Amino acid sequence: MKPTAEVARGIVDASRYLVLATADAEGRPWSTPVYFAHVGWREFFWVSSPDAVHSRNIAVRPQTGIAVFDSSVEIGTGQGVYMSAVAGEVVDGTEAERALEVFSRRSVRHGGHVWTLDDVRGDSGIRLYRAVAEAHSMLAKDGRPDHRVAVDPG
Repeated sequence: MKPTAEVARGIVDASRYLVLATADAEGRPWSTPVYFAHVGWREFFWVSSPDAVHSRNIAVRPQTGIAVFDSSVEIGTGQGVYMSAVAGEVVDGTEAERALEVFSRRSVRHGGHVWTLDDVRGDSGIRLYRAVAEAHSMLAKDGRPDHRVAVDPG
């Protein structure tokens, strides 16, 4: 599978989960899968507890890594999209409403529910997060180990 923008978009569009890589203030790494929604292929939204390790990490170190891939494909045939991004909690009301509309639309399509501001505020125990990808890459699939090439999914 040649690493192209079309392939990258297809992988992101077809996937329900991304793997979010974070680090704490001392640089200790942590990764976790999160269900996500996206705008284009650069803006990603998810909901999490602010007490989750990845949420606490983002609060002190917003630089993240993201991987989106299909884990069900045959050995040696897989391809993923790798991103460096900056993440944070969505606190602005107008931005949160827009993000929740995007997140809810995808959630409902996958059998979830519509999310509201009340679901991600106050005593709910859940917050809304956003990551903006700064760069995308994919494996070149040219036989060289971990040879990544930049892709611009648009």
